[in-house]
Amino acid sequence: MSKVISNTSYFQGNDLKKNQNISIDGAIISDINESSNKENGHTITIPGFIDLQIYGAGGRLFSAVPTVESLTIMEDDLLKKGTTGFLACMATNSPEVFDACIKAAKEHRSSAKNCLGLHLEGPFLNPKRLGAHVPAFVRKASLDEIKKLIDFGDGIIKMMTIAAELQADEMIEYLLNNGVVVSLGHSNATFDEATAAYNKGIQTTTHLFNAMSPIHHREPGIPTAVFNHNKAMASIIADGQHVDFEVIKFAQKILKERLFLITDAVTACSTGPYQHIEKENKFVMPDGTLSGSSLTMLEAVKNCVLHCGIALNDAIKMGTLYPAKLIGIENLTASIEIGHQANLLIIDDNLNLKEVVFKGETI
Repeated sequence: MSKVISNTSYFQGNDLKKNQNISIDGAIISDINESSNKENGHTITIPGFIDLQIYGAGGRLFSAVPTVESLTIMEDDLLKKGTTGFLACMATNSPEVFDACIKAAKEHRSSAKNCLGLHLEGPFLNPKRLGAHVPAFVRKASLDEIKKLIDFGDGIIKMMTIAAELQADEMIEYLLNNGVVVSLGHSNATFDEATAAYNKGIQTTTHLFNAMSPIHHREPGIPTAVFNHNKAMASIIADGQHVDFEVIKFAQKILKERLFLITDAVTACSTGPYQHIEKENKFVMPDGTLSGSSLTMLEAVKNCVLHCGIALNDAIKMGTLYPAKLIGIENLTASIEIGHQANLLIIDDNLNLKEVVFKGETI
């Protein structure tokens, strides 16, 4: 099956190439050449978004209904919105729920479209920085427990958020040695503790500024440790609710390619320990605690451009290239190049989504 996206613009590195035809053969970009039509096509083609932390979509919260059907519903809804790769996230919960989610993800793996695996946000967190997480399930990990978890996951667990200051070095080392991306989050680590965690190999930070030790002029905390490190990355929720847009602007100027977007999105749910209620473009728990967002990745990119003064190309990379690099799939889909998978979004001049192409097929 072949397809041509005609007379469009796309970013090649930092340059916007205009009046281009992007040819697709099967699931792969087969050719890119200049169009003979020199009129402005008024579309920009960008890579599909990669969301490394999302709890629910399409009206289905995965941890509330941990089934293959839930993942399929999430996949279909997210594809329509331009997310061509995601990690289904699970918040701190009972061992039984974790097992059910992992089992469902493994069963779904052979037929998965854009679900890339799981992100476990908990239960190995700091009780002092839980946010909406349930305290009853929070605990320190043992190496034996981690070994059993990774063995049961059989490669489906791609990312884990932990409070590194409360966990043994051998546990962190085991996760890293088994290919799990480890993120510092829901943590009360001091500047020194966070810096030590990054130096041990922890690659990133979960939803920067939320549920962590803050910046203080006498106690610099996790954000300052991330800013000062030469490798550590951080995700951020760009909805203006979890983090003010001025703070996102400030963080991006410092972190540049080390800052990436997540939605942390949930969906309305009235059962189980995480009962999310939508309120003013965000979700809260019944007691009013801020929980997940109602963002899409495209909305996050728009917010970065329109409210944070971030250049469009940089904002796009925050939702595509940077998270893809973190989980090691940048050579597959995170840029528009001949030979790369054709996971592409066509947007107009106002950043509205016009078309989604996934593995060469229009969604």
